[in-house]
Amino acid sequence: MRKFLLASIILTGLIYLFFGPDEIVDVKIAMKLLPMALILIYGFATPSLVSTSYKRMILAGLFVCMVADGVIYWFMAGLVTFFFGHLFYIAAFRQASQKPVPLWAGIPLVAYGLFMAAWIAGAQYSAGQTIVGTAIIAYIAVILVMGWMAIRTLLPFAILGALLFICSDSLLAIDRFVTALPYRDALVMVTYYAAQVLIASSIGNRFVKYSVNPNNLIR
Repeated sequence: MRKFLLASIILTGLIYLFFGPDEIVDVKIAMKLLPMALILIYGFATPSLVSTSYKRMILAGLFVCMVADGVIYWFMAGLVTFFFGHLFYIAAFRQASQKPVPLWAGIPLVAYGLFMAAWIAGAQYSAGQTIVGTAIIAYIAVILVMGWMAIRTLLPFAILGALLFICSDSLLAIDRFVTALPYRDALVMVTYYAAQVLIASSIGNRFVKYSVNPNNLIR
């Protein structure tokens, strides 16, 4: 079942990228939402090995992000909706937190956030777009907190998914506010769909700790 869903997600994602009609917005939005709907079903079908509350929060985040995909054509509405989607992910990752973020991961993450805020939001402030600049800073903050909390879970799929989400949003912001990127749709959507699949897959990640005797697994 889950393998079939993964194959369907890849197929529908490719169909959207290569055949989504730009001139018929309603059809393009529907084609864009289909892979996310399948990712949501994939999350439902994934056995919960972290906790049931973790699964509920992840599924809520996936649903809100799916809604955001539909309204992102009205940029600020999409930005606000994605913001709330990240709050659900943060709540889920917080429940699964295991250890503090190590300096070698935390420092680059914060430095990257400050750089993006100065580059993207700074340009908006310089152009007199105070509301847009402030919204961008708030969004950068929430997605970095999401990445920070994902690292604390020690769940590989959650961490990689969060980092790919940051990558996807960064590419989108650069294309929209700084300079047009070649193959923008492919770069943004491939990293985005991959991020959501990995975050959904993190529901099935397993914590493994060892007692004093490494032959005795405590799960």
